[in-house]
Amino acid sequence: MEEGVTRIGVSLPKNLLDEFDSIIETRGYSSRSEAIRDAIRSYISEYKWMEKEEGEIIGVVNVIYDHHMKGVTDAIIDLQHEFGGIISTTLHIHLDKDSCLEMILVKGEMQKIKKLVDKITALRGVMNVKLITALKE
Repeated sequence: MEEGVTRIGVSLPKNLLDEFDSIIETRGYSSRSEAIRDAIRSYISEYKWMEKEEGEIIGVVNVIYDHHMKGVTDAIIDLQHEFGGIISTTLHIHLDKDSCLEMILVKGEMQKIKKLVDKITALRGVMNVKLITALKE
């Protein structure tokens, strides 16, 4: 084992692992470990970018969630009310029988938008959250 490398264990739902393995094969990774390292590096890079951003921004928060998960839809709506001062509009799309996409257009201070993103990300049933800044003033 490489010096300075720590071995960890991760529990994943089978469907998530199957999809990950499919991507690994398509992209030509030599191992899951290599792909997981790349995914973690990407996550860290995106997090650090968000932490540097400040001031007034305009963007979109894309949220994919399992609408069958008890309470997740109500929790997302409650957060939209809580953060109404920075939300311009929302768009709801049914992706398939289980998943929905909520596109939340935001304008305001990055710190408030980060708080919204963090709270949505922490909700059980939310599968993916992505903030895309469209314009920085």
